[in-house]
Amino acid sequence: CPLKDKHIHFLSFGTCKMGNDNSREAESTPEVAEFRMISGCQDSQTSADVSNVNEFELPDPAGRAGGACTSALLKVLYHDEKTPEDTYSFVEVLKMMRDELSEGEYTQVPQLTSSTIIDLNEPFDLVPEKSTGTRRAVLVGINYVGMNGELSGCHNDVYNIKKYIMDVHGFEEENIVMLVDDGECEMPTRENMMNAYKWLVESSEAGDAVFTHFSGHGGQLRDQDGDEADGFDETLIPVDYLENGQIRDDDLYDTLVKPMKVGVVVTSLMDCCHSGTVLDLPYTFRADSDKFEMEMEEGFNLGKLLGKIGA
Repeated sequence: CPLKDKHIHFLSFGTCKMGNDNSREAESTPEVAEFRMISGCQDSQTSADVSNVNEFELPDPAGRAGGACTSALLKVLYHDEKTPEDTYSFVEVLKMMRDELSEGEYTQVPQLTSSTIIDLNEPFDLVPEKSTGTRRAVLVGINYVGMNGELSGCHNDVYNIKKYIMDVHGFEEENIVMLVDDGECEMPTRENMMNAYKWLVESSEAGDAVFTHFSGHGGQLRDQDGDEADGFDETLIPVDYLENGQIRDDDLYDTLVKPMKVGVVVTSLMDCCHSGTVLDLPYTFRADSDKFEMEMEEGFNLGKLLGKIGA
């Protein structure tokens, strides 16, 4: 759990070069790290807790509740703490998650967003074959203990996910930061969360694989810089948000996405409300879509992406 042992430092980053083509084709996207984010719902949707993770036949290390998105993903990929015999593609994983949620009468629609266009028929893997370097993770679970809006399943989520990534994908304890408001780990404050993401950027090199997981409240705040088509920034809500504010999608982009080195593969699982575009990634696939390809996010400001990369 300790974050203080990870030696977080503030960094200065150079710029990336790009062409002049601002079209919506894949080749117009600047060379960036490969980000793939699975979110529990679209920006306009809210997520849900599962009152009993045993409904999804999952381990129960920290209580009886869990986030619906996390539970559905683990049901698909880690059923009864076993990996499936078959290899699933990205589209199969998303569709199967949607089926699991629908069976539980959850209306949220999982979606995949990415920094580059992904072939959805490729095998889904947190650590692709090309990622032969170090594997690092930041796992954040916030129940907001003793606060209004207290949740019950987020501690369970991160401990289940931790077991999954260690057992199945070879992540090592020394390279996993846990931020959980359970009295055992570092607290998931705004500062600690942002420092953990900076640690990932500072430590990761081409060939490394990164995994981030957030289970807690997500929200929306009025957009401050005019880059959101709906007029709202999506947010993650740290445990000390009343004192130190929420974490906007712009903050996450500038801290985690923009400076991550090319050649690093980052997979994020965001199990919170309004999480569809919380990393401000341009390409999207929704589990209820009848098209099996990534599409440019409707209303996405590509000029914003180009401007941020070149800033």
